[in-house]
Amino acid sequence: MSKFYTVLWLKWALRITLCSLFLALFLSLLVTTLTYFMQGSASLNAEVFSALKSIVLFWFPLLWSFTLLVALFRSTKYIFNNCCGGYQLKLLSCELKEELEVIGYGDLLKVWRKWFMLIIWLVGAQMVLVTTLSKLFTTLGGVFEWFNIFWLFGFVLVAGYFSFMLLGNRCKRVKVSRC
Repeated sequence: MSKFYTVLWLKWALRITLCSLFLALFLSLLVTTLTYFMQGSASLNAEVFSALKSIVLFWFPLLWSFTLLVALFRSTKYIFNNCCGGYQLKLLSCELKEELEVIGYGDLLKVWRKWFMLIIWLVGAQMVLVTTLSKLFTTLGGVFEWFNIFWLFGFVLVAGYFSFMLLGNRCKRVKVSRC
């Protein structure tokens, strides 16, 4: 069973990482390009490239925060009906409690809300633990001295692993079955 959760988590983590990073990079490049053209399309030299790089580096973490949420929602569709290590997560219909073979995003809304709240609680627990440890063993004054999107992404990945284990118990529409 642990092999199932590990393989499922690895596939999910790869999907989340690639989807959120590429979408954030694309959007930050789009914002930078639009800014460049709206400011008159100055001739490209070292100074302009440096300014464009600064704009990309400014927008990337902000947009990554947004694209992480998009990637989390989109990824829930792909965790179901994938056989890993002899097990798979199955989504049940609301009324008849039969297994859904074709899953749409509309079927996932209630499950995603419960799963997302579970991830929020797990990330919150990690934040309390890391903040306590940083207060005890470092000279950092508070959370905002070290916390950023990169730490949040790591916390979400760790929370995702444990959330898969708890999802079947927390949500009545999800069950683990043999395949």
